[in-house]
Amino acid sequence: MTAETTETTTRVAPIRMSERWPRIRPVAVTYFRMRRHWQWLTGGQTFARTFGTEPLPVTVKKHRSLLLRQLGDADMWLQHNKVTNLRIAVAQLDGLVIRPGETFSFARLVGRATEKKGYVVGMFLSGGEVKPDVGGGICQAANLLHWMVLHSPLTVVERSEHSFDPFPDSGRVIPWGTGCSIFYNYIDLQVRNDTEVPYQLRIRVGETHLEGALLSTAMPAHSYHVEARDERFEQHEGIWWRSNQVWRRVVDRRSGNHVGEELLKVNRARVMYDPTMAYDDRTPGGRL
Repeated sequence: MTAETTETTTRVAPIRMSERWPRIRPVAVTYFRMRRHWQWLTGGQTFARTFGTEPLPVTVKKHRSLLLRQLGDADMWLQHNKVTNLRIAVAQLDGLVIRPGETFSFARLVGRATEKKGYVVGMFLSGGEVKPDVGGGICQAANLLHWMVLHSPLTVVERSEHSFDPFPDSGRVIPWGTGCSIFYNYIDLQVRNDTEVPYQLRIRVGETHLEGALLSTAMPAHSYHVEARDERFEQHEGIWWRSNQVWRRVVDRRSGNHVGEELLKVNRARVMYDPTMAYDDRTPGGRL
């Protein structure tokens, strides 16, 4: 991955109306939340809401992510509070069984993060900045679940990414651009089970990591390998932008043969730090 200091003519992501006119944001949030509730009532989806007390026998994918990381100048107390918020959120997710034909919705299961439920002020990303807000940090759970799902035949039907890259890579172990933005209830992670077997989510807050596993009753016929390609920083009118492509390679488990690949996402986000300085200590691919 390179940081190009020359000006480019690459298309720049449009500025959202709520960013251009912040005063309309409360009205926009109310509208989108009402619209989402209407979609839930009339969309015809069957949402997963069954929890299994016993884990399904086959582990399809396991992953864990560090709970406390030094992110720029963000206060660590926000991250410690994030751990509290994650404990509350994952209690609503652990053990969920997504049966064939059902859809998992992060927003429907976790609900709105409020002080009444025990949520505290944590790290919330808005407009490329870290802001304290009740329930901040629970998107880490969505990030972990999304990464595991990408290594399965489950179908991601809705997922939103952050529109800014606020921090230099620090301890990153998965490609940039595979995370999720969560904001109750209209910015959601939704996954549908189009297979013939059930899948189960297991997720817990460990001592140092958020730990997850995706289980099933049978091992899928294919394995999946997710990677970033064409990673770069570019400067446009004095503003740095980061972009990449996220691809998934499909491998037949029995033969080991490569049977296909697909482009999952083309990412582009405004960078809120100086990549020419942050890049000096990086290894190729942006991982430390």
